[in-house]
Amino acid sequence: MTRADLVVRMSQAAGWPRASTERAFRAMLVAVRGALRRGEPVTLVGFGTFSVARRRPRTLRNPKTGHAVIVAGRTPRFKPSAELKATVR
Repeated sequence: MTRADLVVRMSQAAGWPRASTERAFRAMLVAVRGALRRGEPVTLVGFGTFSVARRRPRTLRNPKTGHAVIVAGRTPRFKPSAELKATVR
């Protein structure tokens, strides 16, 4: 399912015009991205939790030059809820 398909299904289920549904969906994604950028978890009951995890620093080598580079950072994570897991099974 693509983003466009999801917006169409949401607009049909809510009885909203597609343009309004698209704006609401875009606003939700902006809010989720903003919360994750600030390091806050986002919990959608019955669906799952989005969070940010830290990656430990590790040393990698550029295979072409052999130069060592230290890589660390943050990465988004998703943990599905028990309800979502049960639905998929």
